[in-house]
Amino acid sequence: MKREYGLDQVVYDAGSLVTVGTFDGVHLGHQAILRYLLRRAAENGGRSVVVSFDPHPREVVRNEPVPLLTTIDERADLFERLGVDRFIVIPFTKDFARLSAEDFVEQVLVARIGLKEIVIGYDHGFGRGRGGDAALLERLGRQHGFTVDVIPPQVVAEHVVSSTEIRQLLVEAGDVREAARLLGRPYALSGTVVEGAGRGRTIGFPTANLAVSHPRKVIPRPGVYAVSVAPGEAAHVYGGMMNIGRRPTFENEGLHLEVHLLDFRGDLYGRSLRIEFVERLRDERKFASVEALVEQLYEDRKRCMAALKAVP
Repeated sequence: MKREYGLDQVVYDAGSLVTVGTFDGVHLGHQAILRYLLRRAAENGGRSVVVSFDPHPREVVRNEPVPLLTTIDERADLFERLGVDRFIVIPFTKDFARLSAEDFVEQVLVARIGLKEIVIGYDHGFGRGRGGDAALLERLGRQHGFTVDVIPPQVVAEHVVSSTEIRQLLVEAGDVREAARLLGRPYALSGTVVEGAGRGRTIGFPTANLAVSHPRKVIPRPGVYAVSVAPGEAAHVYGGMMNIGRRPTFENEGLHLEVHLLDFRGDLYGRSLRIEFVERLRDERKFASVEALVEQLYEDRKRCMAALKAVP
């Protein structure tokens, strides 16, 4: 897949079949749009093109931080895995936000990229004030010779799949299993192992303390989780038990992410870890003693191993 960051890197291609959006999460609803795009590109002998923005438009337009299910690089990797030909990232600035929907279509999609066909979701809005919609695209398509396809909402278990719902599942409930069902894969985050207090080693559960790679990345609700862990570029994946929380038995300060790898021996300091969440085991809580905590950790490990064993 060709990755083009900024319009100055874009090479005009009159056979471009395009979809536009933030696609945060690349969930099942997004995947339906992308698979339709890929099918249409194959039928027409054209190139499938995903156009997205960085940072998230809401951060610029409303000046508010937006928690991300996927970073731009994670989205790019997922698009490539699906078979997309080109991924174009447009830096979203205040000047770009002032561009009208009509100008965006004519100046960027048609004149710069080479729009032949556009695939959009049923509720897609774009351009200044989200003034662009399917009706506008149909009108501009007649003028500039491109076609428009609108994909209906994608429903899983009577729910319309949305990034907002998945964020809520993770942050409010820690329901990583339901989030995975809507994403079509386990929710994942990456980070670098940093030095911690070393307390886990003294109680028989050494942990790797994780500094998450992206400041906007969604962190699931505090608690204990069964996870899969891939260190760096290593092919081997380890089972793990992750705690997200404030370590109330010891200090109750700040939010920490730490993971205990099952059956691992070695030094992880400075290495990158990719964490995939499998199941939430319990809430974090304060224990009356270190001994009570250790007893619970042994029980957690049993449940963790059972949860990981159940994964296909």
